[in-house]
Amino acid sequence: MIITQKRNLDDLMENIKRYKSFFLVGCSECASLCGTGGTPELAAMKEKLEGDGKKVTGTFLAKTGCQVLGTKVELKPYKDALAETECILVMSCGAGTQTAVDLFKDKPVYATNDSLFLGNMTRMQIFDERCSLCGECILDKTGGVCPVTACPKGIMNGPCGGTNNGKCEVSSDIDCAWVKIYTRMKDTDQLEDMKKINKPKNWAAHKKPMTLNVREKKEEGTK
Repeated sequence: MIITQKRNLDDLMENIKRYKSFFLVGCSECASLCGTGGTPELAAMKEKLEGDGKKVTGTFLAKTGCQVLGTKVELKPYKDALAETECILVMSCGAGTQTAVDLFKDKPVYATNDSLFLGNMTRMQIFDERCSLCGECILDKTGGVCPVTACPKGIMNGPCGGTNNGKCEVSSDIDCAWVKIYTRMKDTDQLEDMKKINKPKNWAAHKKPMTLNVREKKEEGTK
């Protein structure tokens, strides 16, 4: 899931001070779990804006904010509210904000959140970064633990000389990724695989901006 945090409210209010009316868009998935764009946050933002003398023409909680066509269909009942507003505030991740940019060609769109990382929720609203979206996964070689993300140095073969009692030299609060990998592979009887040297990371596998056409790949596979 995409982990977000709320932008500084004073900075946001400064960004949008020229506008008098707003339509608010949240997301029922990642942003809701992060507490940055669910039903309570939409209500709080509405209250804040109206308290500042602004008009909120409507609020909308998208099922999946980054799904462009689905969100477009879901917004149809809000046609009148959208026509009345000057500005769209999107309370989701950067992908959700850019969905709104695609859908509202003639209205300014502002993000209320900062997008931080792709992570796992380990407990309610406690998140760990576990994937760097690097484009070439090596989890099959490292016991399912990603050193590209979990190791601050991104070392492909470790541990380095700085590890101390299972902790990283960068911070004693960080577990050494390669100790975790060793422990995991020992527990699953895969230690023999650690003798293999991993190749240098192919950073070219993640070129920006990336696109993926799954339908086209399926068509190629049937030829």
